[in-house]
Amino acid sequence: MAISRADFSALSGKLPPQNLDAEKSVLGSILLENNSIDEVADFLHPSHFHADANQTIYQTILRMNERGVHGIDPVTLAEELDKQRKLEDVGGVPALLEILDAVPHAANVRYYANIVREKWIQRTLTQVCTEVLRDCYEGAEDTEDVLQKAERGIFQILEEQESGHKIAMDEILLDTLARINDRVGKEGTISGLPTGFQDLDRQTNGFQPTELVILAARPSMGKTAFVCNLAEWISGPGQTGVVIFSLEQSKLEIAERFLCIRARLDGHKVRKGLLDEPERQALVTAADELSQIPLFIDDQPGRTVGQIAAITRRLKRRRNIGLVIIDYLQLIEPEDKKANREQQIAQITRRLKGIAKENSLPVIALSQLNRGVELREDKRPRLADLRESGAIEQDADIVMFLHRPDAYNPEDRPGEAEVVVAKHRSGPTGIVTLRWRKESMRFEDFVPYAGAAGHGGF
Repeated sequence: MAISRADFSALSGKLPPQNLDAEKSVLGSILLENNSIDEVADFLHPSHFHADANQTIYQTILRMNERGVHGIDPVTLAEELDKQRKLEDVGGVPALLEILDAVPHAANVRYYANIVREKWIQRTLTQVCTEVLRDCYEGAEDTEDVLQKAERGIFQILEEQESGHKIAMDEILLDTLARINDRVGKEGTISGLPTGFQDLDRQTNGFQPTELVILAARPSMGKTAFVCNLAEWISGPGQTGVVIFSLEQSKLEIAERFLCIRARLDGHKVRKGLLDEPERQALVTAADELSQIPLFIDDQPGRTVGQIAAITRRLKRRRNIGLVIIDYLQLIEPEDKKANREQQIAQITRRLKGIAKENSLPVIALSQLNRGVELREDKRPRLADLRESGAIEQDADIVMFLHRPDAYNPEDRPGEAEVVVAKHRSGPTGIVTLRWRKESMRFEDFVPYAGAAGHGGF
């Protein structure tokens, strides 16, 4: 059972670590400049505040921001708190005005937020230690249980410390290359964001700003490899930046995919470390090229749509990214955990569409298919095969399925892949055939003979 704040104070004899001035400075910065919330929302949570009133105020600001409320100030905030019957609990309007006056400008909001978060980590650490001390002094019979409890608590704190993790590709590649060593221009006249695949560009006219694109497939069809191919092309010189939210695979795994795609190397050999000198040099060359493109990978699990939105807005302002990729939809943490699954997915897809519109860029979200496709003789996916298909199909501007016939029958069109455009709000539907190079995880423009080369990235 978790120790209460009162128990902690009694056992420790001191007030828990806190910095109420920093807490007020965070809130004041946001009230002074609403965009400041994008600087902190992805790593600062209401529970990180020590004062109950500050927790309530920050939680209310987050909810207002997620609803798209513009102009969050002491007046609108007071009205929202009053609706929740919490205005007096936080000290009324005078307390909100005092918070606003706590900072002269919002430039240091991230610095203040880090102080708040560090104090929360210190409080959590002292609480874990206090619980262990209490268990020991109360004569816990099972020492192994006490040790495991301490280990779990410390591990959770270490995971929190990782929230300042690297997402820039040039930083990630150093770790990726180390892990591998341990094992031994726009073309055409399309109006949207070019995919690098000529037939797909002709089918979709490119991905348009504000579009929500769903890419769905059964497991092992190559969904992640496909979007990595898209990202490698789209983030090339003279084009635009891409951010990938990888909720399933680590950033090192994703970066390794990029290296194999870029260097045209056999991914199995890279994983085994069976590389000769020319292949190792190809990896170094690929890493040098990839480190120079505006590509970002966020692999923090359990991201909410609010956190994804905050990171996207920040990267849009600072690095002018032009595409968001989410791998995958069903792993996004729902904001309302009490709602049923269909309602949660509906809320998530609606908010993803809002991110696309707000930032004027396409959002590609990968999605799962249900098992119904496996039971049919015709394995090509349909809209009805989408999990929670109602909400996804309704909110998406484009729904595409990735299908490889040889995944079911090795003799059926080996090395070919289909992108089935099943829904296209602004254009035609149809099937685009691509070449699939399984060893190097590359999709290429289809040419009906094995030696043909597709698009080469940049």
